[in-house]
Amino acid sequence: MEDLEAVNLAADWSDISQGLRKDLGHQLHSQWIKPIQLGGFCKDTGTLDLYLPTEFSANWVQDRFADRLSLAWKIARSEVRNVRISVHPGRRKLPELSLGGDSHRPANDADSSMIAVAAGTIGEQGFTSSVGLDPSLTFAAFVTGESNVLACNAAQRMAASEKPQFSPLYLKAATGQGKTHLLHAIGHAYLSNHPRARIFYCSAERFMVEFVQALKQNQMIEFKARLRSFDLLLVDDIQFIIGKASAQEELLYTIDALLAEGKRLVFAADRAPQALDGVEPRLLSRLSMGLVADIAPADIELRRSILESKLTRFAPLSVPEDVIDFLARTITRNVRELVGGLNKLIAYAQLTGQEVSLQLAEEQLTDILSANRRRITIDEIQRTVCQFYRIDRAEMSSKRRARAVVRPRQVAMYLSKVLTPRSYPEIGRKFGGRDHSTVIHAVRLIEDLRQRDADMDGDVRSLLRQLES
Repeated sequence: MEDLEAVNLAADWSDISQGLRKDLGHQLHSQWIKPIQLGGFCKDTGTLDLYLPTEFSANWVQDRFADRLSLAWKIARSEVRNVRISVHPGRRKLPELSLGGDSHRPANDADSSMIAVAAGTIGEQGFTSSVGLDPSLTFAAFVTGESNVLACNAAQRMAASEKPQFSPLYLKAATGQGKTHLLHAIGHAYLSNHPRARIFYCSAERFMVEFVQALKQNQMIEFKARLRSFDLLLVDDIQFIIGKASAQEELLYTIDALLAEGKRLVFAADRAPQALDGVEPRLLSRLSMGLVADIAPADIELRRSILESKLTRFAPLSVPEDVIDFLARTITRNVRELVGGLNKLIAYAQLTGQEVSLQLAEEQLTDILSANRRRITIDEIQRTVCQFYRIDRAEMSSKRRARAVVRPRQVAMYLSKVLTPRSYPEIGRKFGGRDHSTVIHAVRLIEDLRQRDADMDGDVRSLLRQLES
């Protein structure tokens, strides 16, 4: 019962989080709400614990969003009377910047590292490495496809033993597409190649916090010397340094100092350097002087590969192929949501003793699916299919039965059933007033052909990519 309660709480939090994202906007939500982890719920006092990774972020959320979070939870669950926001009690406290001691100790010595975690990117495991790197985020665990192969290859070059051809490396990707994974992977690989290397991994937010603390304590000389002693600098979410002139200037000087010594720098952000409003032009030029590598949204083939790679963790649990195809086709916004949807589905199935099925996925992932589903119309499907097969649009409604016309029409009917919520009779009416049994026959025929005919399966996959892009 406790496990089921946890699943229900997680489902409620997913709904609340999505609502706050619409109210607050993507940037505020991503920075402050998304990192929140659910704690325990005390039924006696009606108190729900919400945890954040750092004291700084917990205080910020408490000051600005506590009332809104409390109201949202009371609406979702009447038994929640109080919401308590704090730092996760099991999370190791972030070390402060150590300004004294031996400056030549290696980065994998926790006492000498300036460590931070980009909010929301490490997950429930917290710090499991002395340099703040998640051990699960390695190159071996990174699934590549057309959309991310350039960024992955560039990241591997940056971590290699030989000197990279470019520095800094700037990884640009929307939320949840894998840029933070590559940052951690670079750190792991570089440390493997250079065991005594000094690595600094942080978020831009943490960089600013450390900078302000040093400024207040009149310890800027020590701060600068310490920061510039690292061999590899990894900074995530650099877009959050926008508008902080003094911190920007210090980062600029740090980049110049590290580059002059042949050291390596990697930055990650959700936009290109030129799109960082409020950033000093000199800093923009430094950020873009090396290689700017885009990570495009994962296409359906990559999404399917990612899901299949994650399934190895759940062996011998079986997930049907149609469920994998459904998730890959439907959850398109980002990889993090895709993997989260798979995890939620499997957790629910295990905790309730049900088998993973397409019906279970549709029932339990309604929040994720509705957020990802783009409205595709039958008219759009017909137009795309006609262009693909080079036939006239009028053939979708015509009575002609030539194979060159019938098969594209059947494909369009199949896609209409797969990609829209329309019923068989509704689809039939859009295809020249055809009977619902004709549509059912077309859908079953194309499903069968996809299993037996590689060319047909390739055509359908290509059309799905076009329609979902």
